[in-house]
Amino acid sequence: MLAAPIQKDIKNCYQNLKDQLDNFIPRRAQNYLVAEIAKTLSGEYDKKRRILVAEAGTGIGKSLAYLIGAIPFAMANNKKVVISTATVALQEQLLNKDLPLFYRVYQKELLFILAKGRQRYCCAHKLANLCEEDPQQMALLTEKPKKGDLDLIKRLYIALSKNKWDGDRDNWPVPIPNRIWLQMVADKHSCNPSLSMHRGCPFQKAREHLDRADVIIANHSLLLADIELGGGVILPEPEQAIYIIDEAHHLPKVARDFSAASASLKGACSWLDKVNSSSTKLAKLGDYSRADKFLNTVRETVQFLIPTLTELAKQIDPAQLNKDGVYRFPHGELPAWLEQHAVDCREMTKKAHLSYAKLHDLVMEKAKENQISNREADPILAEAGFYLQRLENLEKVWQLMAQPEKPNSAPLARWIEKSQDREDDYVVEVSPIEVGWRLDQLLWSRAAGVVMTSATLRALNSFNYFCRQVGISENDGSHYLALSSPFDYQNQAQLVIPKVKYEPQAPEFTELLTEMIPEYLEGQKASLVLFSSYWQMNQVADSIRSQCKKNKWQLLVQGEESRQELIKKHQENCKKGKTSILFGTGSFSEGLDLPGDLLTNVIITKIPFAVPTSPIEEAHAEFIESKGGNPFLQISVPDASKKLIQSAGRLLRKERDAGRVVILDRRVITKRYGKSLLDALPPFNRVIEH
Repeated sequence: MLAAPIQKDIKNCYQNLKDQLDNFIPRRAQNYLVAEIAKTLSGEYDKKRRILVAEAGTGIGKSLAYLIGAIPFAMANNKKVVISTATVALQEQLLNKDLPLFYRVYQKELLFILAKGRQRYCCAHKLANLCEEDPQQMALLTEKPKKGDLDLIKRLYIALSKNKWDGDRDNWPVPIPNRIWLQMVADKHSCNPSLSMHRGCPFQKAREHLDRADVIIANHSLLLADIELGGGVILPEPEQAIYIIDEAHHLPKVARDFSAASASLKGACSWLDKVNSSSTKLAKLGDYSRADKFLNTVRETVQFLIPTLTELAKQIDPAQLNKDGVYRFPHGELPAWLEQHAVDCREMTKKAHLSYAKLHDLVMEKAKENQISNREADPILAEAGFYLQRLENLEKVWQLMAQPEKPNSAPLARWIEKSQDREDDYVVEVSPIEVGWRLDQLLWSRAAGVVMTSATLRALNSFNYFCRQVGISENDGSHYLALSSPFDYQNQAQLVIPKVKYEPQAPEFTELLTEMIPEYLEGQKASLVLFSSYWQMNQVADSIRSQCKKNKWQLLVQGEESRQELIKKHQENCKKGKTSILFGTGSFSEGLDLPGDLLTNVIITKIPFAVPTSPIEEAHAEFIESKGGNPFLQISVPDASKKLIQSAGRLLRKERDAGRVVILDRRVITKRYGKSLLDALPPFNRVIEH
């Protein structure tokens, strides 16, 4: 049972919330979600598996619900709360709106902070070296810096020195180009707080604040980076943390991308050649008598890797590549000519990485003991950090390429792709197909408690698809909850399925859209038209521009300006009473918040089926088929269901919103799977034309 003091704190929070908000409307679903979160975390449903998966529809107020349900429990049990999100917009909402409001209603001491990865901070020492145009640091630049770049570096250095900038890339008023940032970014190898030049560096200062925080806002990438390192490196240890995974439907893809690795063949040879001279510098500074064997190993492995990788690039037959310049190995199985090379490269990259790291550690050790000056050590350590990261990645690629398949598990997707940088080069890429077991191993089985939530976690009214993706099951002790939106869909929104002559596969469909879309724009002041492809969107846009001009409709097309600028113009058009039309693809079906009169008409041109063109998606479909399954029904349809719900979810954002959703794809009526897709949508008032 939930302890009485925690119950009291939660009750007080909710009571104070009524006092803080002038137009507060009690939401039954929000109350219920608060209670279920608190019960799950207290072990009321399962003492060991304190995991809640909660789908909370738009308008429930899930952010405040999980703050009220989780923070009092965490504070009473001396745990940290880690909130992980997928978008910057939600992080900003939590940091600037929801958490300050919760702080007022909680009325107890509470410190919350936004956590960022090391890569968002500069290394003060690297920046100083760049500012002084240190030859070793400048040699790492991929291209010769322009005068404007050097001026920017100096301004950054002066601002950091005078405490007018905290070293956070996001807090500099103008974008810092990647080519410059990559040479000053903090890295785990060369940025060591035990060295004098790295004490009080921007990342370490940020970490100090993080250690004191009760609530930490992170993102999915940072969360995965931390748990891959064992947990507790950047964020709290899983055993000491309550995790709120908001926008949890993004987690599987982020986890898969994070576990993937890639490296070029000839591109790797060019920097491996420089590792030789760098290792000699490290050995000289770190004491040859202790470094000799490590130096020899680095030289031997590099001498093996350079000709081997060069030869591999020559053995690839360009005729095998598809139109996108990709060749995927069926079932993840490497051909005989590559299999032994992969094993050899795995062993050699591991030896090179370990030996080079030992050389780095010897210099670090002497620097800590003041046996060598910082002036001598720092530039060489900075250079070593650069190569250590590359060796680490190269080892990961070949470790995954040579990894034997595990019984009863999905194979890795392995493929080769034409390099975009060099005409005669290829990139070796490898990725897991399924990552759920890894998430369970690193996080779910260790965490003090977990709440996974989103407005769209179910597909076809079931949690099965999401469970498979994240490595949990509906009978493992995890608790599940689906709360419908409080909006009155039946009376405030229509779902219209018009009579359409052609289905999307027909060649005439695009031309048909140019005829039908204007019909459903007529009389509507604020519209969003969603397409499944850029090509089709642009074709339709070009065809109806003259009609829009004639009718004085303002047409705003994704890609012609930034997303923020398009939305800003749309809002301005609506406020001036102009007819405004947004054309967008899949990214506009999520995270677009246009309440009230800013959006009353959503047109969905096609069921958003993903085309399995990426090597990972192809490999996943191939694996399901090999097990006797149907990839279309097991992957494509559930995935389309979630995307269709998200698309339709753009319409009603507040309680009093109204409007209609139009679907121009008759397959929701004509195909067997169509009924499941329609039934998973909110309970709109349906108008189906026959």
